[in-house]
Amino acid sequence: MEVFSVISYISLILTVLYLFVVIAFIRGWHKLVYYLPRTKVLTTKVSVLIAARNEAKNIAKTIEDLIAQRYHKELTELVFIDDHSTDDTAAIIRSYASSGVKLIQLNEDQPLNSYKKKAIQTAIAAASGSLIVTTDADCRMGPDWLSTIVSFYEEYNYKMISSPVAYFEEKSFFERAQTLEFLYLIGLGASTIGNKKPSTCNGANLAYERDAFYEVGGFRGIDDLASGDDELLLHKMAARFENGIGFLKNEDAVVYTHPKATLKGFIQQRKRWASKSTRYKNKSIIVLGVCIWLFNLSILVNLGVGIFNGFYFKLALVQLLAKMVVEFIFLYDVTAFAKRKNLLMMLPVLNLMHILYIVYIGIAGNSGKYNWKDRMVK
Repeated sequence: MEVFSVISYISLILTVLYLFVVIAFIRGWHKLVYYLPRTKVLTTKVSVLIAARNEAKNIAKTIEDLIAQRYHKELTELVFIDDHSTDDTAAIIRSYASSGVKLIQLNEDQPLNSYKKKAIQTAIAAASGSLIVTTDADCRMGPDWLSTIVSFYEEYNYKMISSPVAYFEEKSFFERAQTLEFLYLIGLGASTIGNKKPSTCNGANLAYERDAFYEVGGFRGIDDLASGDDELLLHKMAARFENGIGFLKNEDAVVYTHPKATLKGFIQQRKRWASKSTRYKNKSIIVLGVCIWLFNLSILVNLGVGIFNGFYFKLALVQLLAKMVVEFIFLYDVTAFAKRKNLLMMLPVLNLMHILYIVYIGIAGNSGKYNWKDRMVK
């Protein structure tokens, strides 16, 4: 009985802690003011960098979107880095050379664990822009994407700017479920920046000063890890530049990409994202992540124990209800920004599935290897 009492007390403590954490996310999101660009002449030279591997099916649309940007052509440099593609990716990029699109091809003789960091680092060394903007080769963006980022940068002088990423063109319930979960992650990252405690961002829509990149040592110290060209670099920037990180809350700044079509692809992606947590320098982020993981685990434990003792089943239901309510409040604002409030109807169905996923990924993402771009990395 004493063991069960300890479980119940720990569960309640974890539940209260989780509620406070999400309430902090809500406050952080509201601290971010919707940005309205001012009418002014922009002068920053920008280098847009895109690492690509076997993206022949998608890359032409991305290139077309980048060429269509309304930002000054003479201040825009478009650089694609072909990461040993085995399809027509490089040929497609090369066909846009007359539009000012540049191609760098990696030619690494020895296997690397972090090809993407190598690609970006190589491109930054050759870039002429003072502001580096990264996105992915399967992303779409509106014509004012780049000018909105530059306007925000010139007005606030942030060393690094995280901008929104969203899924679109979903074709199934599974893909729509990913969209809601991904909006939670994007909102979480934005809210931590709003609270002046940056924790996460997405390399599909990230900007930073070229000089600041070198001032923090670039990817040195994290270049042996396959993932982390975004989040771990964010942590280095945040540690070096106090209040130097901004989140661009503007719909013109959103970059769109597609969710994973299969469960296997989704799991591999999330394992890659979770693998970065082993290299966090900020211990408070690690503690927070562990507490959230334990909270979700406690719900599963209480559901299991509840088979034999009804009290713990009721406790699990209370935890689930509390989790659902506070997440609904948070996601209501985030989905409103993304104009996807209709996805909130899925929240009750997805909550238990999300708990299972969090517990599994917390373990799987920090052990073993995963597949990324048809290569096994760790």
